[in-house]
Amino acid sequence: MTEKTLSSRTVFRGRLLVVETLEVETPAGRRATREIVRHPGAAVILARRADGRFVLVRQYRKPVECELLEAIAGKLDPNEQPEDCARRETREETGYAVRRLRKLGETYSSPGFCDEILHVFFAELGEAGAPRPEDDESVEPVFLTAADIEARIADGALRD
Repeated sequence: MTEKTLSSRTVFRGRLLVVETLEVETPAGRRATREIVRHPGAAVILARRADGRFVLVRQYRKPVECELLEAIAGKLDPNEQPEDCARRETREETGYAVRRLRKLGETYSSPGFCDEILHVFFAELGEAGAPRPEDDESVEPVFLTAADIEARIADGALRD
């Protein structure tokens, strides 16, 4: 079951993503339009300190107009390997160095309209330093036990 692309047009090109419209032919032979967001991919990191507490980050997200508690994450730079991105984002957002990194898998964020692949990792953290977020980021590390995380998921406070 596939769709044949008949034509495509770039309607927006920004510094993070590209938006395209595609004219396709469906398996049933019908024509349809698809709007697709092209994204370079990202690394998502579930990070645990030596004391067993997990490190998440709190930040304001403009698209949903609220502050969210999230796993550490960030987009891949051009030609960057997902493992390198995971190490870089962990250091930037939390200040911690990654001692050990294990890939858990990959998932699509929203495959109905976006081609973003999330590379998911578990990180055991080493020494702590000062976070170095990018100039347009405002993130705050938050330290939680596994029980704290489960409680926040249950009460709707953790939706990432």
